[in-house]
Amino acid sequence: MTERGPFRLDGRVAAVTGGGSGIGRAIVLRLARQGALVAVLDQDAAAGNGAAEEAARLGGTAEAFTCDVSRAAEVDGAFANVAERFGRLDILVNCAGIGQVATIAGTSEADLDRLYAVNVKGTFLCTRAALPRLIAGGGGVVLNLSSIAALIGVAERFGYSVTKGAVLALTKSVAIDFLSQNVRCNCICPARVHTPFVDKFVRENYPGREDEVKASLAAYQPVGRMAEPEEVADLAVYLCSDEAAFITGQAVPFDGGVLLV
Repeated sequence: MTERGPFRLDGRVAAVTGGGSGIGRAIVLRLARQGALVAVLDQDAAAGNGAAEEAARLGGTAEAFTCDVSRAAEVDGAFANVAERFGRLDILVNCAGIGQVATIAGTSEADLDRLYAVNVKGTFLCTRAALPRLIAGGGGVVLNLSSIAALIGVAERFGYSVTKGAVLALTKSVAIDFLSQNVRCNCICPARVHTPFVDKFVRENYPGREDEVKASLAAYQPVGRMAEPEEVADLAVYLCSDEAAFITGQAVPFDGGVLLV
């Protein structure tokens, strides 16, 4: 009998929302490398296909499904297509999310509705669609991407913080409600992560000050840098694996020492 290596996910089917870019893409590649069959859900078809193709080039198996997580019909259709293609679902990673830089005074009703639609409603819709399939397979894992902003105050991140706090509460609620059905639910709370989104935001909003602003973003973490998407993905793989079978209902900080100060 061959012993299975640590953190292996061979034969398990994982769906990753927002899987076409940034942290989501890194998670897709890590899960595929560990043997999972990965459904890449993203509203950007080209990005989703690109992530699936990269996973295949690295020796993994992934397929893209176009889906706007804020629209119930698209979510239900995408999860039906995943089930038809792969026959089961064992892991859901809710990574799709958007941000905004503003205090409450600078946040319009439309801004908050937009943040809520993706960050909260999207996580709700995808989790609701996934749960019957996880349970049918004997249980599984839901992993949500929250934020350090759900745990502490972060300046000028009002709407983002509110919605990521809701994701944390959703995580705990799902964990306790479905514990008896062998479904684990946790969330990761990263501090700042160096993604293409960050580079684009800095370039568009601080022209000529890119290096200064990036240095400030890095200095926010006491370790002196932003996290890399691949580092978040490594934690995600652990939380989705059997090695984390004793962990559920937790908000796991990934903060570079932010909570130390």
